[in-house]
Amino acid sequence: MSSAQTFSPLEFLVAASRQRPADDPIFALNAEAQRRAKAGESVVNATLGALMEDDGKLAVMPSVTEALRAVDPRRAAAYAPIAGESGFLAAVIADLFGTGALARAATAVATPGGTGALHHAIVNTLEPGQALLTSEYYWSPYHTLAEHTRRRVETFRMFGADGRFDSADFERALRAQVATQGRALILLNSPCHNPTGYSLDDREWGEVVRIVRAAAERAPVALLIDHAYAKFGGAGSERWIEHVAQLAGEALLFVAWTASKSFAQYGARVGALVAIHPDDEARRRIGNALSYSCRGTWSNCNHAGMLAVGTILSDATFRAKVDGERAKLVELLAERVRAFNAAAGAAGLRYPRYEGGFFVSVFSAAPEKTAARMRELGVFVVPIHGAVRIALCSTPARDVPRLVAALAEGVRAAQ
Repeated sequence: MSSAQTFSPLEFLVAASRQRPADDPIFALNAEAQRRAKAGESVVNATLGALMEDDGKLAVMPSVTEALRAVDPRRAAAYAPIAGESGFLAAVIADLFGTGALARAATAVATPGGTGALHHAIVNTLEPGQALLTSEYYWSPYHTLAEHTRRRVETFRMFGADGRFDSADFERALRAQVATQGRALILLNSPCHNPTGYSLDDREWGEVVRIVRAAAERAPVALLIDHAYAKFGGAGSERWIEHVAQLAGEALLFVAWTASKSFAQYGARVGALVAIHPDDEARRRIGNALSYSCRGTWSNCNHAGMLAVGTILSDATFRAKVDGERAKLVELLAERVRAFNAAAGAAGLRYPRYEGGFFVSVFSAAPEKTAARMRELGVFVVPIHGAVRIALCSTPARDVPRLVAALAEGVRAAQ
């Protein structure tokens, strides 16, 4: 018999990895909703962030499928360049900025969706132990990404007493972070914030620019715009570009771009991190750093997806077809937004300004209790800090009255 020492199975994992959760809570709630529906129960499932048709099937864009099928199989099967296909990257930059000054000041790398873009921004602008800065309501994987890369998340109060973006607390938090860690990375998910649905207006963007500019005079500041849902924003929401452009050369600007939502291709994992700086040498070094991170994580991305999306963005005929198909999906979601605003307003629910996007959040004194009561009524939402998140992207307009009635009951139960 061997006399070798026997270790506990958990000792093979480093300490930080021994108590990881087995599943994302949102996916777990979605799985429960699906189980109950398959058992014959009438269920409203407003948990998962994918755009669904009114018949419950995943919304897809036929021209995107056509573009994927048209990719040369041998090109698709070959390794993509580490930083990504040059044509794809150029097309993404043009999709955001056209051919103007920001486009000329931009460099980009391909990433597996927006999540990969966030990862690269975090590890290249923050030292281990430092914290990114975002609003108190945020997409929960921000925390996962920060923790997994040995960074942290710090937040500012998102809404003031008037229900608008709390620029004063944003300024306080950014000043404190610059003072304590000597640098900052800000993640702003607008237009169409996940999880609240809020989009900054011109006045609020003006405040962001003023505050970031002042902080950038004291320390290196990077501002990342999480662009995931931007194609579903309300009228005028694209003007964020005009405001952010004023910071080029003062702060390092990032955009996390993804095809997941705007092309209804969640599984293709096609995305990019775009960095903007007008100095050629700085931009070269930034590009090198991001490419190095690609090699050190996933090596390279989905080649077929990049080729297809690059074609869609650069070919006028393809782009026109895809834009038309997306417009129908935008209107499908807008119908649900209108229905929710009408019903929720009549019910007296408290929630942020909501003009477009996959999600909206309703404030609750006890979100877990609210969500639990709603599950008893067969309506599934996601409890978050101070609110419950509703995925209208997966909720037909016909179900909105039942959803809002359950929300009102759930909020009352939590008081």
